[in-house]
Amino acid sequence: MSGEQSQQSPEPARPSPDSLEAAAHATRSLQGLSTELTARVPQLLEAMRSVGTGLELHSTLDRICETAAELAHARYAAIGVVDTDRRGLSDFVTFGLSEALARKIGRRPDGKRGLLGALISHADTVRLPDLTKDPRSEGFPAHHPPMKSFLGVPIRVQGEIFGNLYLAEKNGGGEFNDYDVHMVRVLATEAGIAIGNARLYEAATQRERWIDGSVAVTTALLSGGDADDALAVVAEQARRLADSAAGIVMLPAAEGGMEIVAVSSDNPATSLGVVIPPESPVVNELLRGEPVFVEDAAADSRMISRLTSQYGPCMMLPLQSGGRVLGALVTPRARGGRPFSEAERTLATQFASQAALALMMAEAQRDRERLAVFEDRDRIARDLHDLVIQRLFATGMMLEGAQRRSIVPEVRDGVGKAVDELDVTIQEIRTAIFALQQGPAEAPSGLRTRVLREINMAAVPLGFKPAHRFIGPIDAAVGELVGKNLIAALREALSNAFRHAEASRIEVLVDSTIHLADGRPGVRLEVADDGVGIAEGGRRSGLRNLRRRAESLGGASWYGPGLADGGGGTTVVWEAPH
Repeated sequence: MSGEQSQQSPEPARPSPDSLEAAAHATRSLQGLSTELTARVPQLLEAMRSVGTGLELHSTLDRICETAAELAHARYAAIGVVDTDRRGLSDFVTFGLSEALARKIGRRPDGKRGLLGALISHADTVRLPDLTKDPRSEGFPAHHPPMKSFLGVPIRVQGEIFGNLYLAEKNGGGEFNDYDVHMVRVLATEAGIAIGNARLYEAATQRERWIDGSVAVTTALLSGGDADDALAVVAEQARRLADSAAGIVMLPAAEGGMEIVAVSSDNPATSLGVVIPPESPVVNELLRGEPVFVEDAAADSRMISRLTSQYGPCMMLPLQSGGRVLGALVTPRARGGRPFSEAERTLATQFASQAALALMMAEAQRDRERLAVFEDRDRIARDLHDLVIQRLFATGMMLEGAQRRSIVPEVRDGVGKAVDELDVTIQEIRTAIFALQQGPAEAPSGLRTRVLREINMAAVPLGFKPAHRFIGPIDAAVGELVGKNLIAALREALSNAFRHAEASRIEVLVDSTIHLADGRPGVRLEVADDGVGIAEGGRRSGLRNLRRRAESLGGASWYGPGLADGGGGTTVVWEAPH
């Protein structure tokens, strides 16, 4: 049993020579001291054992603070984590302050001034009977509890300064004594070893999470689904992995600058479709393939968009592959949030490169599929023109000859109506041929015309032309972004009706005079059919796509009874603000 455990357990991290030397020095300093200190050695050993438990970094820092406060009989404890430039603090973990009081105090110290800043510049043990009387002290912010006695000890990880352990307010109102200093020094040495292990574990876990996120993005982009949905996956994964307030994907805009095309945030509708102008310094850097890292987006003069006022630390990474910039990935944190570490910047840059490569592969795949579709459409158009229309025309000629030879008025009238119906059918097929032969560059700009084009294109696989109706000034009222999403929703609904509904009648309604549930003016698309309806337990991925597309614009989507007798079939409703 013990042999199996020894094989499965990871080899414990070996402390560095610097850590061993510091521990030996601290231990030697215990010799010859009073029995009071000797009596506290078991407490110190228990504290060291407690500090070395667990591998999650932030919980390790919390545990060190609590253990240090108990060991030195202090009311308050904190660890200030020094940033990579050694100019301030990147994190500040406290013990003894309630969450409510911490919120009232507000922003945590940055370590760039005052006593905490001095301890960063000169990493050494500091013991003060009254920190308020020290010339380096700059006082406390509003709502901060009073503190006098103070003890500060540096924490080293593998010989490098990680931060400082601060203790304040000795219980009973006294000062921190020599015993406290020796105890806390030994604890700080053990804390350095524990933090080093936690850092290694966190780095490995972080890399694993980013790799998993890259795999998810690559799978989504190459699955052949909707390009907008794939970009939404990139934004969602980037937000989750970077622990940011939002994940944003921007693509180059036709008029210059960059357009926000996918957003993962609590309120995506406010930023989706916004174009960052080409005069933005940040956009120019991104289009040159240069990453941009900002400490405070709300205060940085390069950030000229109104959207940045709510954000703090921000990573903006170009999506580039093979020397080509496809877009940009933005992951901002809330104001006052933790700055991005060097490891996070490196992992995010690698993630962006992987996403860009997947984007290029997906684009090439869609180009191949599009070419195959165009070739197939061209073949169908030729067959319709050369075979179907010619046969319908010949049949019409035969009927006209029979009509002239008939002496029965009812027969002549019936044959005449059949000839008229054939003429209408030929015209509809010619319209469908024209739609099949149009390329993407020839797509008309008017929303009404684009809706008609989708309906005519759907008529070919359906075998009949869906009826349509427009209400209101469609082209004038509906914006380009909403119009583009409405067309995508119409295409999805018609595709579902063709593939799953087995419908013989479809009606399309576009109404730009409606008001949404919250009173805002909007546009509504309804696609109703008389098919078999939606089966219980059947796949609803298409309906989820419609709902997500509508909600990203501040709208909604749902389905209800259709056109068949008794409410059979399905009516899909999609609406969004203008």
